[in-house]
Amino acid sequence: MDYLQIADEVAQKIWSYNQDDSGWKLAKNSKNVTVSWKPSNEYAGNLYRGEGIIEDTPEKIIPFMYLPEYRNKWDTAVKSYTFLERIDQDTVISHTITHSYGLGLISSRDFVDLINVKRYEGGIVTTNSASVDYLKRPPSPSHIRGHNNPCGYICSPLPETPGHSKLVVFIQPDLGGMLPRSVVESAIPNNIVNLINDTRTGIKAMC
Repeated sequence: MDYLQIADEVAQKIWSYNQDDSGWKLAKNSKNVTVSWKPSNEYAGNLYRGEGIIEDTPEKIIPFMYLPEYRNKWDTAVKSYTFLERIDQDTVISHTITHSYGLGLISSRDFVDLINVKRYEGGIVTTNSASVDYLKRPPSPSHIRGHNNPCGYICSPLPETPGHSKLVVFIQPDLGGMLPRSVVESAIPNNIVNLINDTRTGIKAMC
């Protein structure tokens, strides 16, 4: 499997999502986070976009969000998060196990994802990820194996507000199992709000 080619294709998709302003519908506006959605082109669900301001620079925020030594400390949705393999300096295979949520209505999931960090002009730093098949970490009966369609973070500095950045989150997960689509779609906006606020809280605590 050509992981670097996949990473490049995913990065192009995430950047295209960030350039696309058409068709988004408001899902939630809470705690200075705006979540919107539109039908996904990847699966029979929705693509979600979360937007918020973080008090730090992209070069500090992005590593804080995806490196295990940080994410395991601040991300309340994650039970376990590890790197399985490093492909190159900016590309890894990760394994994530989530807590159950929705009062146990949504069981614990696990995901095996390819993650690539990419930088753009203007100090923009991104993560670009998608689930991949990885023979060394097959599905386990302890968790339901989920599938992340192309997702990622885009973090851009705000020149008008030094030391602050705009964080845009794109996710479109297929959680697997027998969950009604309505249950999944109702839970995702809250999860995005929590993700961005956990990042704000965590990065302040680590400074």
